[in-house]
Amino acid sequence: MERHRQVAWTERAAGVMPAGGFGNFDPSLVIREGHGARVWDEDGHDYVDYLIGSGPMLLGHGHPEVVDAVQGQLSKGMTFFANNAAGIELAEVICDAVTCAEQLRFVSTGGEADMYAMRLARAHTGREKIIKFEGGYHGMSAESLMSLAPTRLQNFPLAVPDSAGIPESVRDLMLIAPFNDAEFVKGLLDEHADEIAAIIVEPLQRLIPPAPGFLEALREETEKRGIVLIFDEVVTGFRLAYGGAQEHYGVIPDLCTLGKIIGGGLPLAAVAGKADIMAHFDANKAGDAGFTYQVGTLSGNPLAAIAGLKTLEILRRDGAYEQLRQNGKTVMTALENHLTNGDIPHQIVGDPVLFDVVFTASPVIDYRCVLHANADLARCFNQTLREQGVLKPPSKFYVSLALTDDDLAHTERAIAEAANALNHN
Repeated sequence: MERHRQVAWTERAAGVMPAGGFGNFDPSLVIREGHGARVWDEDGHDYVDYLIGSGPMLLGHGHPEVVDAVQGQLSKGMTFFANNAAGIELAEVICDAVTCAEQLRFVSTGGEADMYAMRLARAHTGREKIIKFEGGYHGMSAESLMSLAPTRLQNFPLAVPDSAGIPESVRDLMLIAPFNDAEFVKGLLDEHADEIAAIIVEPLQRLIPPAPGFLEALREETEKRGIVLIFDEVVTGFRLAYGGAQEHYGVIPDLCTLGKIIGGGLPLAAVAGKADIMAHFDANKAGDAGFTYQVGTLSGNPLAAIAGLKTLEILRRDGAYEQLRQNGKTVMTALENHLTNGDIPHQIVGDPVLFDVVFTASPVIDYRCVLHANADLARCFNQTLREQGVLKPPSKFYVSLALTDDDLAHTERAIAEAANALNHN
């Protein structure tokens, strides 16, 4: 096998792309193919995959039923910029599964969905300000890139831009709160309620679960003040449960955003919610003043819709979520055992379907807890895992249904090596 192909591809990428990559992940890694719960790089090294395309490959790579479904559509056409039956059927399936979803509108990315959700809330309420939570990820819009990952901490509710090129005026429209602090949010609402269009929140923020009563408090406060509650379920939708975080936690928002899993690995996302809010996408119902313009070349394309339909069909089968959670619990147990035996301060944070290690002795309840954890230990741990054939994002494990007993055993051996490396770091 020819070796060092990765180096050649990396050099080629550096010539044509800023920072040598797509902007998503470590550009020194060039993936050649994926099957089940494994991926192979261009040099032929294989990895147990907990990156899974940043989440969409919940069934694993190349699931034969999804591949067959997509191949069946390929010869019929890839996109039309018009309604297609598969897209309509997928919308029906999603609205049936997701409690808040009386209607939906497809887009291509989760970031688009979040941007449109905030725009809908403004159209519906006639207000402009949005509350988001420090460390919450809602895509790449100017509003979303406020206090996503600030290294320079400001007093709440002042927003900190995470990118150059964002107008200063955007900062004034965003109010930042600490996740899991319902009392702080109530204080913001008391001070600014007449200006606030929406609260947008990841119900499970990155990895951090909501404190008991936190989501319920957001629902109660927004409902009584006429503020739109948006759940960003791009990650949690069809992952925490078939009905998403709103099913799992029992709190129903006004709008939610979906992505990743609903496209079965192809580009597809959606904003969904109550019909009276979604009606702002309908010029005949909203009128000129309330109409919210939305269009996308690939929105609801039949290839992604077909892949999504088959993926959701498989997830509805008996035992799917039980198996997914068991896979996650197996990895979480391995992490806990080996790090505890190594006397390494740590917290396992998240849910069995989405979690990671945070190297701190203190409980993790918000972004600042993660920021103040030991980042050097995290880097060493992740690097050793990769050297041992386990691939993961910098700050989470995404589990999949494709994980086999051999994959999980390989993962535990890698975790043992990584924990040992920390003791010698």
